Amino acid sequence: MFTVFLVDDDASVLKALSRLLRAKGCQVRPFISPREFLDHHDATVPGCAVLDVAMPELDGLELQQALTAAGAQRPVIFITGAGDIPTSVRAMKAGAIDFLTKPVSDKDLVDAIDRANEQDARNRQIQAELAVIQTKMATLTPREREVLTRVVAGRLNKQIAADLGTSEKTIKVHHGRMMDKLGVRTVADLVRLVEKAGK
Repeated sequence: MFTVFLVDDDASVLKALSRLLRAKGCQVRPFISPREFLDHHDATVPGCAVLDVAMPELDGLELQQALTAAGAQRPVIFITGAGDIPTSVRAMKAGAIDFLTKPVSDKDLVDAIDRANEQDARNRQIQAELAVIQTKMATLTPREREVLTRVVAGRLNKQIAADLGTSEKTIKVHHGRMMDKLGVRTVADLVRLVEKAGK
């Protein structure tokens, strides 16, 4: 279940948007201040954040930066009463899904939330795949890691053996174990796996 984290320092807007989104079947967690949101934000909960741009303490863009700095890949939609172009450009460059001007059209907001939630699901899928790869990588011995980097660099077993001062037969054993542990059958699959892991 996706959650929409709403942050707006105007209580009436917060109430109206919460009511609207709940009527559309969304699970909503409203916050009256950026600080309150940051104090209670749980990055493990799937969903998106709908942030007002102009707020005291932290504005919406600063709040987006704080989330990013904390490592939260939370998709963000901005709403503003004073939509100026430079601010919207900064927001979009920082990865915002949309930048909507008040009064926000119900359809535009719901459409943006749908896109944000799709983005969040993709991000979580990538993170889950990455976690599996990293777990597999962690099972490799130091020697298997050395073989891995050389195989990915396009070195042959006999070249790797010469690099590491050992026999080709020994390298074949390490190579086979490394492929088994990572669950790949071909060098092409291995290269794709390592690229995904960003190693």
